[in-house]
Amino acid sequence: MVAGFRSMMVSANEITTLAAKAARGGGAPPAQAADFGRAALCHLINHRGPAALSDALNALPGGPILSLPLVFAQVIEKAEGEVASAHLPVTADAVLMLSYAESQPFEAVARKEGDKLNLSLTLTTPNKMRPVARVTLPDDLFQHMQTLAAQILVPESDASRLSGAGAGLTDND
Repeated sequence: MVAGFRSMMVSANEITTLAAKAARGGGAPPAQAADFGRAALCHLINHRGPAALSDALNALPGGPILSLPLVFAQVIEKAEGEVASAHLPVTADAVLMLSYAESQPFEAVARKEGDKLNLSLTLTTPNKMRPVARVTLPDDLFQHMQTLAAQILVPESDASRLSGAGAGLTDND
């Protein structure tokens, strides 16, 4: 372990949920936040640098968390039969694109070849993502995600309880 760098083992579900909540807290719509949660898990499972995830969260309410799911939607829209493919320019988000590809419910392969990213989707073949129980999450990324995720919480007040937050004004359990 590098001096000053701490990490923790976290369950796959916790990573997916925390990343999605962080994206929501940063301003991403629910569907794109959920996509980011799955991609973040794939990113960490494959030991890719956490900086790409932090950068994507910092780019909100724009950036790759909103744009990358649209890339897949456009490629799928142009699919001929069960296979869809595209040759995309390599951008700063290429590493994150690999993680988004691996998080798809169908077989998706993204390969960097020179200045192009070749994306191939087989829409009728399920994704064979390997199961994983726990994932290493760097502490600084965890803290960043926690901070963003907290932004979706409603401040505690009588007004928020009256409008349905929490247990309301009477807690009867």
